[in-house]
Amino acid sequence: MQQEPIITIEKIVLSSIFFSPDKFEEIAAELKADDFLLPSHRDIFEMCVYLSKNNFPIDTEMLLAKKPAHKKITQEELLEILAINPIANIEAYIGEIKEASIKRELHTLANFLREKSLDNHQNVDEIIDDVERRLNDVSFGKTEDNVYNAQEVVSDVLDYLKDLKNRGNTTIVGLDTGFRELNRVTTGFNKGDLIIIGARPSMGKTTFVLNLAQHILDSNQGVVIFSLEMPYMQLGMRMLSAKASIALQNLRTANLTNDELSTLSAMADKMAAQPLHIVDASSLSIAQLKGGLRRLKRQHPEISIAIVDYLQLMNGGKGEYNKQAEISEISRGLKMLARELDMPIIALSQLNRLVESRDDKRPTLSDLRDSGAIEQDADVILFLYREDVYKKREDKERYARLKKEGKEKDFKPEHQEREIEPTEIIVAKNRNGEVKTIDIQFNKRFIRFEDKPREMEHDMTETSIDGEVFLQQIQQDSQQPQIDMPNIF
Repeated sequence: MQQEPIITIEKIVLSSIFFSPDKFEEIAAELKADDFLLPSHRDIFEMCVYLSKNNFPIDTEMLLAKKPAHKKITQEELLEILAINPIANIEAYIGEIKEASIKRELHTLANFLREKSLDNHQNVDEIIDDVERRLNDVSFGKTEDNVYNAQEVVSDVLDYLKDLKNRGNTTIVGLDTGFRELNRVTTGFNKGDLIIIGARPSMGKTTFVLNLAQHILDSNQGVVIFSLEMPYMQLGMRMLSAKASIALQNLRTANLTNDELSTLSAMADKMAAQPLHIVDASSLSIAQLKGGLRRLKRQHPEISIAIVDYLQLMNGGKGEYNKQAEISEISRGLKMLARELDMPIIALSQLNRLVESRDDKRPTLSDLRDSGAIEQDADVILFLYREDVYKKREDKERYARLKKEGKEKDFKPEHQEREIEPTEIIVAKNRNGEVKTIDIQFNKRFIRFEDKPREMEHDMTETSIDGEVFLQQIQQDSQQPQIDMPNIF
């Protein structure tokens, strides 16, 4: 009986492995066992992987000696493979095996889609999400089940540790956050992690996450931002202000000196060349975000992290849910997506107003709005806290009370205005490390968070202002020019 051409091609590739075992690593980088059609060919390839990982010679004698009893590999099959002359241009045959494997998976997916589309009880968004996930798995060569035995687990862990040792890197394992102590505590933002950043309004959580994004971009890693609150041009303007060290107010009004224009031009050229993607969407469901991120990742493999601003503005796509259940669905969906795409996802989150009623307004885990599921799903939870925000607010409220009583001339601010404000990053949850409070600083002029200079860790410069200057600042705050930014969607 005539064999299928693909079976002959599989034998040619396996024969090349035995005749040229030094090329196996190159072949294994392109193929996996499930790409082979015949079960016996899959078993042979799996055994070659085992022999290679454990530094055994890749030959038929060693393969038969080391194979487990459940793998039905016969000497006759191996002799059949060895009888085929190896081919010089093996890459073309590897490509044929890979293409045939993908077509089989697509055929299976097509049958799955047909069955689901005929199911009247199935939610459309769930069908689309499931199909896109499976299509993404096909695109990235993933299988439905990843089962590893103890030997494979230990081997992979040791390989990972050996790689870290060779890199000489004992602090940052994931993506560099740009903040020394945050890197030390978290080892960077790691693949598959869901990172929640929470804060009350005016604390600067969007600015903070843009600073994180810029640090990651400067490390030549791709970033995608799903912005549900702020138009894309405003995000770009804030990033340029921080990168070029130009006051945001000057940038917004184009009130720039020649030197600032020159600096802006140079920084704009650098930023334009970076792998940044912004999805400007005022409304987004978890299913839409999943589909959009999967497509972006396929089109731009350099994307290493996704940022969602912010979680409570998303919807779960199931109108019958209450808000708590909806946030739970979104939170769980983001965690599963981070695992699926093997990349960290940052989601910003609002905090409950109850924070404001306490004497100590530092956030805690119980302040996460709408869902305890956020705490459960997140690998890392960070809170931002700037005491100066509350002190300034208290002065404004006190002035308003005095003005109402006709005593505004008696007003004296208790808060000392600072261009550089102390800020706390509260690491409230860290699945793989310690929880602690990290001291950084906020540069109000350039709208960016920074590490404290090492020589000034405990020396924050303060500038006192009198009541008249404070009143002028209140008026300026209420008269800030607003620039309309176009929405690209």
